[in-house]
Amino acid sequence: MASSFSWLDYSEQDKRKMLDVISLFNEKDTRDELGIGSIRDAFADQLFPGTSTIQTRARYFLFIPWIYQELERRKTPSNQMDARLRQWEVQLIYTLIDARETGVIGAQARERLKRLPSNIYWYGLGAWGIRYFPGSQDEYHRSLDTFYPSSRKQRNDDGEPVDGRLTCNWHPSLPAAPANFPGVANFTLTRSEAEYLAERIITRHPNSLLAFLVNERESTAVVRFAWEHPLWEQFPSHLQKQLSHARNFSETLQGAALLYNLMLAEEKKAQDWIEDYREELQGWAAQLDTRRQSLRQWDLSEFWTTVTAGGAQVSLSTRDFIRRWLTFALNPEIAQTIASHPEARNHIRERELFLKKGQARLSNTQALELWQGESGIAQLDYRWGSAQRILLDILKGFTEEEVDAAA
Repeated sequence: MASSFSWLDYSEQDKRKMLDVISLFNEKDTRDELGIGSIRDAFADQLFPGTSTIQTRARYFLFIPWIYQELERRKTPSNQMDARLRQWEVQLIYTLIDARETGVIGAQARERLKRLPSNIYWYGLGAWGIRYFPGSQDEYHRSLDTFYPSSRKQRNDDGEPVDGRLTCNWHPSLPAAPANFPGVANFTLTRSEAEYLAERIITRHPNSLLAFLVNERESTAVVRFAWEHPLWEQFPSHLQKQLSHARNFSETLQGAALLYNLMLAEEKKAQDWIEDYREELQGWAAQLDTRRQSLRQWDLSEFWTTVTAGGAQVSLSTRDFIRRWLTFALNPEIAQTIASHPEARNHIRERELFLKKGQARLSNTQALELWQGESGIAQLDYRWGSAQRILLDILKGFTEEEVDAAA
Protein backbone atom coordinates (compact mmCIF):
# COMPACT_ATOMS: atom_id res chain seq x y z
CA MET A 1 0.00 0.00 0.00
CA ALA A 2 1.37 3.42 -0.94
CA SER A 3 2.21 5.70 1.94
CA SER A 4 0.61 9.10 2.25
CA PHE A 5 1.12 12.09 4.52
CA SER A 6 -1.55 14.23 6.15
CA TRP A 7 -0.22 17.72 6.84
CA LEU A 8 -2.73 18.66 9.56
CA ASP A 9 -1.40 21.85 11.17
CA TYR A 10 2.10 21.70 9.72
CA SER A 11 3.49 25.03 8.59
CA GLU A 12 4.41 25.53 4.95
CA GLN A 13 8.09 25.40 5.93
CA ASP A 14 7.59 22.10 7.78
CA LYS A 15 5.81 20.66 4.75
CA ARG A 16 8.56 21.81 2.40
CA LYS A 17 11.27 20.24 4.53
CA MET A 18 9.38 16.95 4.78
CA LEU A 19 8.90 16.82 1.00
CA ASP A 20 12.59 17.54 0.49
CA VAL A 21 13.46 14.66 2.80
CA ILE A 22 11.12 12.34 0.88
CA SER A 23 12.77 13.39 -2.38
CA LEU A 24 16.17 12.49 -0.95
CA PHE A 25 15.24 8.95 0.09
CA ASN A 26 16.88 7.57 -3.04
CA GLU A 27 20.03 9.67 -2.64
CA LYS A 28 21.84 7.50 -0.11
CA ASP A 29 24.76 9.86 0.46
CA THR A 30 22.50 12.65 1.69
CA ARG A 31 20.24 10.82 4.12
CA ASP A 32 20.14 12.01 7.71
CA GLU A 33 20.67 8.66 9.41
CA LEU A 34 21.67 10.04 12.82
CA GLY A 35 19.06 12.76 13.31
CA ILE A 36 21.16 15.89 12.89
CA GLY A 37 18.98 17.45 10.19
CA SER A 38 17.69 20.23 12.43
CA ILE A 39 21.22 21.62 12.83
CA ARG A 40 22.08 21.11 9.15
CA ASP A 41 18.93 23.00 8.13
CA ALA A 42 19.50 25.77 10.67
CA PHE A 43 22.83 26.67 9.07
CA ALA A 44 21.47 26.22 5.54
CA ASP A 45 18.51 28.53 6.21
CA GLN A 46 20.80 31.22 7.60
CA LEU A 47 23.38 30.99 4.83
CA PHE A 48 21.20 30.23 1.79
CA PRO A 49 17.60 31.20 2.60
CA GLY A 50 14.92 30.13 0.15
CA THR A 51 17.00 27.32 -1.32
CA SER A 52 16.54 23.57 -1.10
CA THR A 53 18.66 20.60 -2.03
CA ILE A 54 16.38 19.67 -4.92
CA GLN A 55 16.25 23.05 -6.63
CA THR A 56 18.32 23.16 -9.79
CA ARG A 57 18.36 26.46 -11.70
CA ALA A 58 17.68 30.10 -10.86
CA ARG A 59 15.23 30.85 -13.66
CA TYR A 60 12.63 28.57 -12.09
CA PHE A 61 12.15 31.43 -9.61
CA LEU A 62 10.68 33.30 -12.60
CA PHE A 63 9.15 30.44 -14.58
CA ILE A 64 6.71 29.57 -11.80
CA PRO A 65 5.25 33.05 -11.18
CA TRP A 66 5.07 33.63 -14.94
CA ILE A 67 2.91 30.53 -15.32
CA TYR A 68 0.73 31.49 -12.38
CA GLN A 69 0.32 35.07 -13.59
CA GLU A 70 -0.95 33.81 -16.94
CA LEU A 71 -3.32 31.35 -15.29
CA GLU A 72 -4.61 34.18 -13.10
CA ARG A 73 -4.99 36.43 -16.15
CA ARG A 74 -7.17 33.75 -17.70
CA LYS A 75 -9.11 33.53 -14.41
CA THR A 76 -8.58 29.81 -14.18
CA PRO A 77 -11.12 28.45 -11.66
CA SER A 78 -9.79 27.03 -8.42
CA ASN A 79 -11.05 23.54 -9.22
CA GLN A 80 -9.15 23.55 -12.53
CA MET A 81 -5.90 25.07 -11.30
CA ASP A 82 -4.09 21.81 -10.48
CA ALA A 83 -4.74 20.34 -13.93
CA ARG A 84 -3.93 23.53 -15.86
CA LEU A 85 -0.76 24.10 -13.86
CA ARG A 86 0.43 20.56 -14.58
CA GLN A 87 -0.22 21.04 -18.31
CA TRP A 88 1.90 24.19 -18.40
CA GLU A 89 4.70 22.74 -16.29
CA VAL A 90 4.89 19.58 -18.41
CA GLN A 91 5.03 21.75 -21.53
CA LEU A 92 7.92 23.65 -19.93
CA ILE A 93 9.75 20.37 -19.29
CA TYR A 94 9.61 19.48 -22.98
CA THR A 95 10.63 23.00 -24.02
CA LEU A 96 13.72 22.89 -21.80
CA ILE A 97 14.62 19.38 -22.97
CA ASP A 98 14.37 20.53 -26.59
CA ALA A 99 16.67 23.44 -25.69
CA ARG A 100 19.21 20.86 -24.42
CA GLU A 101 19.33 22.44 -20.99
CA THR A 102 20.80 20.76 -17.91
CA GLY A 103 19.07 20.76 -14.55
CA VAL A 104 15.58 20.24 -15.99
CA ILE A 105 13.26 19.05 -13.23
CA GLY A 106 11.27 16.14 -14.64
CA ALA A 107 13.61 15.43 -17.55
CA GLN A 108 13.27 11.70 -16.91
CA ALA A 109 9.74 11.40 -15.52
CA ARG A 110 8.12 14.03 -17.79
CA GLU A 111 4.30 13.58 -17.58
CA ARG A 112 4.76 11.13 -14.71
CA LEU A 113 6.54 13.70 -12.54
CA LYS A 114 4.95 13.68 -9.10
CA ARG A 115 6.46 16.78 -7.50
CA LEU A 116 6.33 19.69 -9.91
CA PRO A 117 8.82 22.60 -9.97
CA SER A 118 6.08 24.91 -8.67
CA ASN A 119 5.98 22.89 -5.46
CA ILE A 120 9.75 22.58 -5.17
CA TYR A 121 10.17 26.37 -5.48
CA TRP A 122 7.00 27.44 -3.64
CA TYR A 123 8.69 28.04 -0.28
CA GLY A 124 11.65 29.81 -1.87
CA LEU A 125 9.37 32.14 -3.81
CA GLY A 126 7.87 33.25 -0.52
CA ALA A 127 11.24 33.49 1.22
CA TRP A 128 12.57 35.77 -1.52
CA GLY A 129 9.43 37.94 -1.48
CA ILE A 130 8.43 37.04 -5.04
CA ARG A 131 5.26 35.32 -3.84
CA TYR A 132 2.93 37.52 -1.79
CA PHE A 133 0.26 34.93 -1.00
CA PRO A 134 1.13 33.79 2.55
CA GLY A 135 -0.24 30.25 2.55
CA SER A 136 0.45 26.89 0.98
CA GLN A 137 0.18 26.11 -2.71
CA ASP A 138 -3.12 24.28 -2.17
CA GLU A 139 -4.49 27.21 -0.17
CA TYR A 140 -3.47 29.58 -2.96
CA HIS A 141 -5.32 27.50 -5.54
CA ARG A 142 -8.45 27.44 -3.37
CA SER A 143 -8.29 31.20 -2.83
CA LEU A 144 -8.42 32.19 -6.48
CA ASP A 145 -12.19 32.05 -6.96
CA THR A 146 -12.55 34.74 -4.30
CA PHE A 147 -9.40 36.59 -5.40
CA TYR A 148 -10.54 37.33 -8.96
CA PRO A 149 -13.52 39.56 -8.02
CA SER A 150 -11.36 41.60 -5.62
CA SER A 151 -10.09 43.77 -8.49
CA ARG A 152 -13.61 45.14 -8.84
CA LYS A 153 -14.07 45.91 -5.16
CA GLN A 154 -14.16 49.39 -3.68
CA ARG A 155 -10.63 50.58 -2.78
CA ASN A 156 -9.23 52.95 -0.16
CA ASP A 157 -6.92 55.93 -0.77
CA ASP A 158 -3.90 53.58 -0.97
CA GLY A 159 -5.52 51.56 -3.73
CA GLU A 160 -6.15 48.55 -1.50
CA PRO A 161 -9.55 46.81 -1.31
CA VAL A 162 -11.49 48.04 1.71
CA ASP A 163 -11.87 44.47 3.00
CA GLY A 164 -8.08 44.12 3.26
CA ARG A 165 -7.65 41.37 0.68
CA LEU A 166 -4.45 41.05 -1.36
CA THR A 167 -4.51 42.97 -4.63
CA CYS A 168 -1.82 40.75 -6.15
CA ASN A 169 -0.31 37.40 -5.34
CA TRP A 170 3.06 38.14 -6.94
CA HIS A 171 5.68 40.85 -6.58
CA PRO A 172 4.63 43.80 -8.77
CA SER A 173 8.14 44.36 -10.16
CA LEU A 174 8.47 40.80 -11.44
CA PRO A 175 10.03 40.95 -14.93
CA ALA A 176 7.61 40.23 -17.75
CA ALA A 177 7.53 36.75 -19.21
CA PRO A 178 9.23 36.41 -22.61
CA ALA A 179 7.12 36.14 -25.74
CA ASN A 180 5.82 32.63 -26.47
CA PHE A 181 6.65 31.33 -22.99
CA PRO A 182 6.49 28.44 -22.08
CA GLY A 183 6.69 27.27 -25.69
CA VAL A 184 10.10 28.94 -25.87
CA ALA A 185 12.36 28.93 -22.80
CA ASN A 186 15.86 28.29 -21.51
CA PHE A 187 17.79 28.78 -18.28
CA THR A 188 19.78 31.86 -19.34
CA LEU A 189 18.77 34.85 -17.23
CA THR A 190 18.67 38.23 -18.91
CA ARG A 191 20.55 40.99 -17.14
CA SER A 192 17.34 42.55 -15.82
CA GLU A 193 16.13 39.17 -14.54
CA ALA A 194 19.43 38.59 -12.75
CA GLU A 195 19.25 42.08 -11.25
CA TYR A 196 15.72 41.39 -10.08
CA LEU A 197 16.56 38.11 -8.35
CA ALA A 198 19.63 39.68 -6.73
CA GLU A 199 17.53 42.58 -5.47
CA ARG A 200 14.98 40.19 -3.96
CA ILE A 201 17.67 38.19 -2.14
CA ILE A 202 19.51 41.26 -0.85
CA THR A 203 16.31 42.99 0.25
CA ARG A 204 14.80 40.02 2.03
CA HIS A 205 17.95 38.42 3.48
CA PRO A 206 20.65 41.11 3.61
CA ASN A 207 22.78 39.30 6.21
CA SER A 208 22.94 35.97 4.39
CA LEU A 209 25.94 34.57 2.54
CA LEU A 210 23.78 34.26 -0.57
CA ALA A 211 23.08 38.01 -0.47
CA PHE A 212 26.75 38.84 0.02
CA LEU A 213 27.82 36.71 -2.94
CA VAL A 214 25.21 38.04 -5.38
CA ASN A 215 26.08 41.56 -4.29
CA GLU A 216 29.81 41.04 -4.89
CA ARG A 217 29.12 39.86 -8.46
CA GLU A 218 32.74 39.15 -9.27
CA SER A 219 33.53 35.54 -8.39
CA THR A 220 32.27 32.59 -10.38
CA ALA A 221 34.68 30.17 -8.72
CA VAL A 222 33.30 26.66 -8.21
CA VAL A 223 34.26 25.14 -4.86
CA ARG A 224 33.12 22.10 -2.93
CA PHE A 225 32.24 23.93 0.27
CA ALA A 226 31.29 27.53 0.97
CA TRP A 227 34.17 27.92 3.45
CA GLU A 228 36.60 27.27 0.57
CA HIS A 229 35.32 30.28 -1.39
CA PRO A 230 38.10 32.58 -2.65
CA LEU A 231 36.29 35.61 -1.21
CA TRP A 232 36.48 34.18 2.33
CA GLU A 233 38.75 36.96 3.57
CA GLN A 234 36.20 39.53 2.40
CA PHE A 235 33.24 37.85 4.11
CA PRO A 236 31.76 39.93 6.95
CA SER A 237 32.72 38.69 10.40
CA HIS A 238 29.27 37.29 11.17
CA LEU A 239 29.41 35.13 8.03
CA GLN A 240 32.91 33.92 8.81
CA LYS A 241 31.70 32.96 12.28
CA GLN A 242 28.64 31.11 10.93
CA LEU A 243 30.73 29.26 8.37
CA SER A 244 33.43 28.36 10.89
CA HIS A 245 30.84 26.75 13.15
CA ALA A 246 29.21 25.05 10.17
CA ARG A 247 32.54 23.71 8.96
CA ASN A 248 33.56 22.37 12.36
CA PHE A 249 30.23 20.61 12.74
CA SER A 250 30.37 19.20 9.20
CA GLU A 251 33.87 17.81 9.60
CA THR A 252 33.52 16.37 13.08
CA LEU A 253 30.10 14.77 12.54
CA GLN A 254 31.13 13.07 9.31
CA GLY A 255 33.07 10.65 11.47
CA ALA A 256 29.81 9.54 13.10
CA ALA A 257 28.31 8.76 9.70
CA LEU A 258 31.40 6.84 8.63
CA LEU A 259 31.49 4.82 11.85
CA TYR A 260 27.79 4.00 11.47
CA ASN A 261 28.40 2.67 7.95
CA LEU A 262 31.44 0.70 9.12
CA MET A 263 29.30 -0.97 11.77
CA LEU A 264 26.68 -1.83 9.14
CA ALA A 265 29.36 -3.31 6.90
CA GLU A 266 30.59 -5.42 9.81
CA GLU A 267 27.07 -6.65 10.55
CA LYS A 268 26.74 -7.57 6.88
CA LYS A 269 30.20 -9.19 6.89
CA ALA A 270 31.12 -7.26 3.75
CA GLN A 271 34.91 -7.29 3.94
CA ASP A 272 35.55 -4.86 1.07
CA TRP A 273 33.24 -2.28 2.61
CA ILE A 274 34.75 -2.84 6.04
CA GLU A 275 38.21 -2.06 4.69
CA ASP A 276 36.90 0.97 2.79
CA TYR A 277 35.25 2.51 5.86
CA ARG A 278 38.24 1.85 8.10
CA GLU A 279 40.37 3.67 5.55
CA GLU A 280 37.81 6.50 5.34
CA LEU A 281 37.88 6.88 9.12
CA GLN A 282 41.67 7.06 9.11
CA GLY A 283 41.44 9.82 6.52
CA TRP A 284 38.81 11.59 8.61
CA ALA A 285 41.05 11.54 11.70
CA ALA A 286 44.00 12.79 9.65
CA GLN A 287 41.90 15.65 8.29
CA LEU A 288 40.87 16.66 11.81
CA ASP A 289 44.53 16.63 12.84
CA THR A 290 45.25 19.33 10.25
CA ARG A 291 42.64 21.52 11.95
CA ARG A 292 43.38 20.80 15.60
CA GLN A 293 44.25 24.39 16.46
CA SER A 294 40.94 25.69 15.11
CA LEU A 295 39.00 22.86 16.73
CA ARG A 296 40.66 23.48 20.11
CA GLN A 297 39.43 27.07 19.92
CA TRP A 298 35.90 26.05 18.93
CA ASP A 299 33.44 27.80 21.24
CA LEU A 300 30.64 25.24 21.61
CA SER A 301 28.45 27.59 23.60
CA GLU A 302 28.60 30.09 20.74
CA PHE A 303 27.96 27.22 18.31
CA TRP A 304 24.62 26.42 19.93
CA THR A 305 23.69 30.10 20.07
CA THR A 306 24.42 30.39 16.34
CA VAL A 307 22.38 27.29 15.52
CA THR A 308 19.28 28.58 17.31
CA ALA A 309 19.64 32.22 16.24
CA GLY A 310 17.18 31.73 13.40
CA GLY A 311 14.60 30.00 15.58
CA ALA A 312 15.68 26.40 14.95
CA GLN A 313 14.45 23.88 17.49
CA VAL A 314 16.99 21.21 18.43
CA SER A 315 15.79 18.41 20.71
CA LEU A 316 17.56 17.63 23.96
CA SER A 317 18.34 14.12 22.72
CA THR A 318 20.04 15.51 19.61
CA ARG A 319 22.06 17.98 21.68
CA ASP A 320 23.15 15.15 23.99
CA PHE A 321 24.12 12.93 21.05
CA ILE A 322 26.25 15.69 19.51
CA ARG A 323 27.91 16.73 22.77
CA ARG A 324 28.89 13.14 23.48
CA TRP A 325 30.15 12.54 19.94
CA LEU A 326 32.30 15.66 20.10
CA THR A 327 34.07 14.34 23.18
CA PHE A 328 35.30 11.53 20.93
CA ALA A 329 35.99 13.53 17.77
CA LEU A 330 37.83 16.37 19.51
CA ASN A 331 40.15 13.98 21.34
CA PRO A 332 43.02 13.20 18.92
CA GLU A 333 43.83 9.83 20.50
CA ILE A 334 40.23 8.64 20.35
CA ALA A 335 39.65 10.00 16.83
CA GLN A 336 42.62 8.03 15.50
CA THR A 337 41.20 4.77 16.89
CA ILE A 338 37.50 5.58 16.51
CA ALA A 339 36.81 2.52 14.33
CA SER A 340 37.35 0.21 17.30
CA HIS A 341 36.48 2.55 20.17
CA PRO A 342 33.81 0.71 22.24
CA GLU A 343 32.15 3.79 23.73
CA ALA A 344 31.91 5.57 20.38
CA ARG A 345 30.48 2.47 18.74
CA ASN A 346 27.93 2.02 21.51
CA HIS A 347 26.98 5.68 21.20
CA ILE A 348 26.17 5.20 17.51
CA ARG A 349 24.23 2.01 18.19
CA GLU A 350 22.13 3.67 20.89
CA ARG A 351 21.42 6.68 18.68
CA GLU A 352 20.13 4.56 15.81
CA LEU A 353 17.97 2.51 18.15
CA PHE A 354 16.53 5.68 19.69
CA LEU A 355 15.66 7.11 16.26
CA LYS A 356 14.47 4.01 14.42
CA LYS A 357 13.29 1.71 17.18
CA GLY A 358 12.49 -1.69 15.66
CA GLN A 359 13.74 -0.65 12.23
CA ALA A 360 17.29 0.03 13.39
CA ARG A 361 19.61 -1.73 10.94
CA LEU A 362 22.19 -2.64 13.57
CA SER A 363 19.61 -4.77 15.39
CA ASN A 364 17.19 -5.77 12.62
CA THR A 365 18.53 -8.14 9.97
CA GLN A 366 15.65 -7.42 7.57
CA ALA A 367 16.34 -3.69 7.73
CA LEU A 368 20.05 -4.39 7.26
CA GLU A 369 19.35 -6.30 4.04
CA LEU A 370 18.06 -3.07 2.46
CA TRP A 371 21.37 -1.29 3.07
CA GLN A 372 23.35 -1.06 -0.17
CA GLY A 373 26.78 -0.15 1.14
CA GLU A 374 26.57 3.53 2.02
CA SER A 375 24.02 5.84 3.57
CA GLY A 376 24.39 9.38 4.80
CA ILE A 377 28.18 9.55 4.38
CA ALA A 378 28.42 12.79 2.40
CA GLN A 379 29.98 15.64 4.35
CA LEU A 380 27.42 18.34 5.14
CA ASP A 381 27.56 21.28 2.72
CA TYR A 382 24.38 23.02 3.95
CA ARG A 383 22.80 23.19 0.45
CA TRP A 384 25.88 24.87 -0.99
CA GLY A 385 25.75 22.55 -4.00
CA SER A 386 22.32 23.73 -5.17
CA ALA A 387 22.79 27.30 -3.90
CA GLN A 388 26.05 27.58 -5.85
CA ARG A 389 24.33 26.51 -9.08
CA ILE A 390 21.63 29.15 -8.57
CA LEU A 391 24.24 31.76 -7.65
CA LEU A 392 26.26 31.03 -10.80
CA ASP A 393 23.13 31.43 -12.94
CA ILE A 394 22.54 34.88 -11.44
CA LEU A 395 26.18 35.95 -11.77
CA LYS A 396 26.20 34.83 -15.39
CA GLY A 397 23.02 36.82 -15.99
CA PHE A 398 24.83 40.00 -14.93
CA THR A 399 27.10 39.58 -17.95
CA GLU A 400 24.33 39.06 -20.51
CA GLU A 401 23.50 41.71 -23.07
CA GLU A 402 20.00 42.99 -22.50
CA VAL A 403 17.63 42.01 -25.28
CA ASP A 404 13.94 42.32 -25.91
CA ALA A 405 12.08 39.63 -23.97
CA ALA A 406 14.17 36.80 -25.35
CA ALA A 407 13.49 33.42 -23.84
